[in-house]
Amino acid sequence: MTFYDQVRQAADYIRECTDLRPRTAIILGSGLGELAEHIQDAEIIPYREIPGFPASSVAGHAARLVFGRIGENEVVAMQGRFHYYEGYSMKELCLPLYVLRQLGVEDLVVTNACGAVNAAFAPGDLMLITDHINFSGRNPLIGSNDERFGPRFPDMSEAYDKGLGAFARETAASLEIPLQEGVYAFYSGPSFETAAEIRAFKALGADTVGMSTVPETITAVYLGMRVLGLSCITNMATGIAEKKHSHEEVLLTASKSAERFCALCDALLRDWPAGESF
Repeated sequence: MTFYDQVRQAADYIRECTDLRPRTAIILGSGLGELAEHIQDAEIIPYREIPGFPASSVAGHAARLVFGRIGENEVVAMQGRFHYYEGYSMKELCLPLYVLRQLGVEDLVVTNACGAVNAAFAPGDLMLITDHINFSGRNPLIGSNDERFGPRFPDMSEAYDKGLGAFARETAASLEIPLQEGVYAFYSGPSFETAAEIRAFKALGADTVGMSTVPETITAVYLGMRVLGLSCITNMATGIAEKKHSHEEVLLTASKSAERFCALCDALLRDWPAGESF
């Protein structure tokens, strides 16, 4: 079975499970899955039931698609994502993006929990991603290209849509939610970064560092989707933090920030007219 056939098979299965055809999707990062509880008339499809879907193995990821509505808008949430450090290829971990695009999704909100490289940030802050740096040395588009999905050499000059970024700023301001802005650096993990690596990342212009998001953004842009990126800062990076890192710390801080994160995302998705130019 070709990759294209695999994507079509998964999309066909999902079409049989729900009549909803959302144009907006959101990927929920570690500890941020609570937003799925805001989705009304939810229709849930566990990843394990979808042909060809990977299985999430990381704590804080519920491993299911949640279809439904926020306000009048139909949405689908990936409550749990896949990571390169779990042993998947870049193509495998991004397969859900191909499937969502086949289902008609046009816009993607990608979220994550991350560490702060910028010393002006603090745990609990929310950040609008303005750009990214791929430190992994891997790209999800490596390999033969199928023009039915997208071009061989997709442009990444505006990976995070500027119009959607302005929309997020305005929405955050209306809710009086502080919103930092910065560059997200992708590090493969699963080990946390060394102090020397963080100094190098900072010198190259990174404000935060994490183990996700960039492969999904690259894939979404390749597929012709607009992307809005939001980070929840859960810790200060190595060499800045005064204590050692743990995934439990990440989940705890993300859960403490969940109220503001959910309020912002709920407002964005509620007022988001799919396909409109901002």
